[in-house]
Amino acid sequence: MIQNTHPLQQPVHSGFNAASTAQEVIKGIDLTGKTVVLTGGYAGIGLETTKVLVSAGAKVIIPARDLEKAGKNMHGIENVELERMDLMDPASIDAFGERFLASGRKLDLLINNAGIMWVPLQRDSRGIESQLATNYLGQFHLTSKLWPALKKADYARVISVSSFGHQMSPFDFEDPNFEKREYQTLLGYGQSKTACNLFAAALDEKGKKFNIRAYSLHPGSVFGTDLGREEPIDLYIQMGTHDENGKIKPEVEARLKTIPQGAATTVWCATNPVLQNTGGVYCENCDIAEIDLGQIEHRYDDPATIRGVQPYSIDKENAERLWKLSEKMLGFKFDTE
Repeated sequence: MIQNTHPLQQPVHSGFNAASTAQEVIKGIDLTGKTVVLTGGYAGIGLETTKVLVSAGAKVIIPARDLEKAGKNMHGIENVELERMDLMDPASIDAFGERFLASGRKLDLLINNAGIMWVPLQRDSRGIESQLATNYLGQFHLTSKLWPALKKADYARVISVSSFGHQMSPFDFEDPNFEKREYQTLLGYGQSKTACNLFAAALDEKGKKFNIRAYSLHPGSVFGTDLGREEPIDLYIQMGTHDENGKIKPEVEARLKTIPQGAATTVWCATNPVLQNTGGVYCENCDIAEIDLGQIEHRYDDPATIRGVQPYSIDKENAERLWKLSEKMLGFKFDTE
């Protein structure tokens, strides 16, 4: 049995909770002069995160695959720059990273927010399963490209928006791309989010000597995002959240977070001073999450029970093993010096 090797993975009683909004979390925090790169910052909780960070004085750069959609959604929001980038296209990640580094700017916050969920089997040009490519390897690649700019900041944070979905699967080191096993979208999603957690654990360990700290988080079960646009409705019916006609049950909808609440933990991880000397942890509900050793009863029709972090997803040995495998899969070394 894998043991938790992270003594900091325990709640700090932050004063916030599942009902807190991003605007409440940012209150009193001044981000004037801070530069943020935020993937997926033009839709859903990413858009709310952008608005809140800008309201606190930050400059937010949003790399987007769909510039037309991004432009429409960002209309009227000041202090934002849009850039073209596709997390499933390594050349576009390289190009964006090189443009940013050429600007000479420091990077105070990198928020890896973009992701996909429960999609049919798809592969990128390298043959990598799409959820793994988008939700994890793309952010590993982007972070490596922007590392020199993160080091330029006096103190920087890297945030990986993960999910409770990490509980659906540990990382399969033997067959991450479903070349031998049958593809199941929940397993693909789960291992991609486990990878996000492991990435934060490893990155924090490597980055803290440069005052770069890393965090992963579960935003909560949020109503009103377009993340689930490709999800099979049968999965929701099976989980008990939707009725036999595919309509969300009113009592479940009433318990879901709003988008401002869904963005709160990202903003908390990115800005709250209580985390100044803590990193590599998985957070939820604007606090460090409790380790799930089987004592938490999870019910998908009650979002309040969808919490806790699996020890395998913050295990330091797993984190280092995944780091090396990621470099092998991507064909380059992430130089953290």
